[in-house]
Amino acid sequence: MCYSDFKEKSELKYYVGFSLVPQIGAKRGQKLVNFFDTLENAWKAGESDLARAGMEESVIDEILRTRSSIDLDKEMEKIGKEGIKLLTIKDEEYPKNLKEIYSPPFLLYMRGEIKNEDEYAVAVVGSRKCSDYGRQVTEQLCTELARNNITIISGLASGIDSYAHQSVVSTKEGRTIAVMGCGIDNNTIYPASNRSLAQRIITGRGAIISEYPVATPPLKQHFPARNRIISGLSLGVLVVEASEVSGALITAKYALEQGRDVFAIPGSLYNKNAVGPNSLIKMGAKLVEKAEDILEELNIKNVSEKLEIKEIVPENKQEKEVLKHLELEPIHIDELARLTKINISELNSLLMTMEMKGIIRNVGSGQYSKAKR
Repeated sequence: MCYSDFKEKSELKYYVGFSLVPQIGAKRGQKLVNFFDTLENAWKAGESDLARAGMEESVIDEILRTRSSIDLDKEMEKIGKEGIKLLTIKDEEYPKNLKEIYSPPFLLYMRGEIKNEDEYAVAVVGSRKCSDYGRQVTEQLCTELARNNITIISGLASGIDSYAHQSVVSTKEGRTIAVMGCGIDNNTIYPASNRSLAQRIITGRGAIISEYPVATPPLKQHFPARNRIISGLSLGVLVVEASEVSGALITAKYALEQGRDVFAIPGSLYNKNAVGPNSLIKMGAKLVEKAEDILEELNIKNVSEKLEIKEIVPENKQEKEVLKHLELEPIHIDELARLTKINISELNSLLMTMEMKGIIRNVGSGQYSKAKR
């Protein structure tokens, strides 16, 4: 369920309002979310409260100027007409992997759908002017990864990105998410040549997302920032072809900073777009020859089994709190007590009841996990 489904529309529109303030990016947006009870309060706040929230004088001036010059209700109408969903950082549907990074977007614009299984994702990036070798490798690996229930993340750019997305939508299996450095409305998707591909992704095979509002043009400075989202959504990043200075290497750098694995396809010494991945391999990136190399390194060979975990609707707040910390891999009751802050004797009784309902498993030695279907 999207945050917009259960939160008042009047509250959600203030997230949009702040996203329209040029100087409010992920970090300042998060400061506002953390400081104020609601972003409606933040939008209506005076200069002194905005300053206490950590906004600089120039930013405050920009907020005051923006909020006096835009009609938030009209902005929401534009968003609705484009079929765009809004996903806030408070939303339960907000991607788990992305929420873990240093500067997650406080608001995502989305078309299509993000699902729980998209947690098992690999980013595939590379040169816009790729070789036939790069295309073939991308198509083969992405097809194999998709068949293993791995979501493919990329940036919808020409070249490697396009082939990565196309490999998924051309099969009957797998999902893909495209991260944009511009607005995701029909007239703004960039490059224009990939708008039909974007539509194929939206209609059942994944989602296109952006932290930028409707009609935001594809400005050069947006793309390095968007690359942190590509890596942030993923468990690892595969660089297929990239020159010595490229967006793909920026994505790999973000991946390392975020604690993600970096993979690279070795290339010919005579191909300038092999310089990037070959350099990454020399620096310790995992050399990839087949999809199995990625699956083994990330220990995600049995994704289909992990996706069989029950979708459980908890009956009370305590069950919800327990389920929030349980996955397929077992966790000890002592650690569960620490995470949930539930008294150990009370937790024991609760776990016994949940086990009897068949929604969790006692795997022995004080270890518990979610039940499978």
